[in-house]
Amino acid sequence: MLEFLDQTFYGNKISAWAIALGIFFGAIIVAKICYWIIGKYVKKLTAKTKTNLDDLLVDKLEEPVVYAIGIVGFYWGFQNLKFGEGVDNFFVATFTVVFTLNITWLVVRTLDAIIEEYLTPIVSKSDSDLDDQLLPLVRKLMKAILWALGIVIGLNNVGFDVTALIAGLGIGGLALALAAQDTVKNIFGGLMVYLDKPFKVKDRININGFDGFVEEVGIRSTRIRTLEGRVVTLPNAQFSDNPVENISIEPSRKVVINLGLTYETSPEKMELAIQLLDEIAGANENLEDDRLVSFNNWGDFSMGILFIYYIKSSADILKTQTEINMAILRKFNAEGLDFAYPTQMVYKKEVQ
Repeated sequence: MLEFLDQTFYGNKISAWAIALGIFFGAIIVAKICYWIIGKYVKKLTAKTKTNLDDLLVDKLEEPVVYAIGIVGFYWGFQNLKFGEGVDNFFVATFTVVFTLNITWLVVRTLDAIIEEYLTPIVSKSDSDLDDQLLPLVRKLMKAILWALGIVIGLNNVGFDVTALIAGLGIGGLALALAAQDTVKNIFGGLMVYLDKPFKVKDRININGFDGFVEEVGIRSTRIRTLEGRVVTLPNAQFSDNPVENISIEPSRKVVINLGLTYETSPEKMELAIQLLDEIAGANENLEDDRLVSFNNWGDFSMGILFIYYIKSSADILKTQTEINMAILRKFNAEGLDFAYPTQMVYKKEVQ
């Protein structure tokens, strides 16, 4: 038996191969036991705690931890074997890269669990849909950055010259950024909409001549349904380059009316007209207390009255305007106050 174990196979004694395989399979068994313990006992313990973070961490970290045990066991077992400097160096380099990537996997899953526990509930409770679309993008970007760092660190630790690789990636990234600069600009515009919050979904806004209600705020564009019922899709970059008027958050709607009475109107009738306008505004509960009535203009064919009033934000604007205009029409007609319209008087003089 001892003679058999002393035989050489691929430059190593069979006894050394047996020890290496024993360590490797032993690591696999230990990894399986750890996996079983985590599923059988650890998850039950974390399920009893108040926080959900430990459940997420255990669920996401059990695989990287189990794989790490197997990787370390394989490395430990291989250390008992000798294949020459070239093969040994290649194996050590491979182990270094694989173990670094496994650590990266663990870090990525840890941060992903924290985001899922703390950021996702906050985003789901917000009124905007933009953050719901941005969060998956941010998570993917974070993972891509971490994996890129893990690969670079792993290659650098084994002596690989990553400077040229990084330079190549930088040039490629610059070319990609130039090609996609409009898309990137729109994405940052959407991010600014989310951070500055100049409006939210269902708000009525006015931008670049488009007046309508916001239906959806996306990563690249925003959809507005205009007052005519048409849907307009605007790139988000426009919201950072142009002023946005949010009509929905106005404290009250200012309405300006210019009325014209005929020049046959007497001073007493003019005073009555001003009084009637003041009474009409005071009687409507949908108007603010601030108002202005003024005899302010001598026109070409009429005497002008300026009437300014403010409709409360909670009121129906069009309905309130109709009520005010109908009240003016009825009361002015009842009092014999005549509205002027463009007229021209021609005086004819006979020549002797």
